[in-house]
Amino acid sequence: MSMNQNENLLSVLATLYKWRKKIIITCVAAAILSVIICLCLSNYYKATTIFYAASPDLAKPTPLGEMEGDKDFYGEEEDLDRLFSISSSGDVIDYLINKYDLYTHYDIDPKSKKGPYKIRERFNKQYTTLKTKYGALQLSVEDTDPKLAADITNDARDKINLIAQNLIKECQAQLLSTYKTNIEYKAIAVKNLSDSLYRTREKFSIYNTESQGQIYAELLAKTSSALMDKKARAAVFKSIPSMQDSVRYMGGIIQGLENQKKSLTDQVNWFNKGLAHVMNLEFEQKDFAKQLSLDKERYKQLQAAYQTPFNGIHVVEQAEIPVIKSRPGRTLIVLGSVFATFILSILAVLFLEAYQNLDWKRIKNA
Repeated sequence: MSMNQNENLLSVLATLYKWRKKIIITCVAAAILSVIICLCLSNYYKATTIFYAASPDLAKPTPLGEMEGDKDFYGEEEDLDRLFSISSSGDVIDYLINKYDLYTHYDIDPKSKKGPYKIRERFNKQYTTLKTKYGALQLSVEDTDPKLAADITNDARDKINLIAQNLIKECQAQLLSTYKTNIEYKAIAVKNLSDSLYRTREKFSIYNTESQGQIYAELLAKTSSALMDKKARAAVFKSIPSMQDSVRYMGGIIQGLENQKKSLTDQVNWFNKGLAHVMNLEFEQKDFAKQLSLDKERYKQLQAAYQTPFNGIHVVEQAEIPVIKSRPGRTLIVLGSVFATFILSILAVLFLEAYQNLDWKRIKNA
């Protein structure tokens, strides 16, 4: 260290020693004043609750035709973000302000122009929500009344849970309405298909698409076989003079069989003409009826899920009535004010010593 630096340091120490009494008096005065101010400050108590977001899967019914697998009980990051947004929403804030009459508690005139702004600003200073590093939501409320702080904290959490539930319920209600409309539409479609199928069956005389064609084929084969048999017999009888009466009788039978064959052939042709249309209507009716049955079952499951209560959150820690104040830290305030006063006093003394010999009049008139 050079000689000039030693001289400057000694000069500073000498100046501080010269002003030591005033510096000490100033620091003592600051300490006394800060103590008085701290004693006038009210004690604030912080109540805290911690909870996780519940998975929306808990409110969903098991899909039809699937085994009930493992469900996620805890929500994802977006579910936590949704709770975080709800916690700072106007619905929650206004609910707490009105329920606990915070206008009166904070001594704010609700009829004033800035009343709503002031009450929200004041409450938000004492109401905090934050995400923990473990993926939970921590909600805290500070107040001079420890019981009130705990009550507001727990009530805020329950309100968040209720709003989260209502959001899911609203989605379920919309889905139920969609299913109900779809069921009504499909019920009408099934009825129309049934009526159309009935008329088509009547028109083409089709009552069983699976067995009726086989029956027609068997009848036509039997009739054709019988006709060929009777014609063969009639040909034999013609060669025998004594069998002429039998020939005429056989001719009548052959004519009847031919008429029967022609009638069966016409019926088969008419049956085949309408078969494709009937089968198509049957397929559509079965398909719509199956979908209608599935939708009705799904609707019942959704309705049961809608009527079943569920939690939108998983509570880890209830807010208890705090017994230790959270602020003010009076010792830190006093020590901080004394230290700040000491530093400012030193700077002021050095400034006065450095510039006290200046001719301020000459500087001013220059």
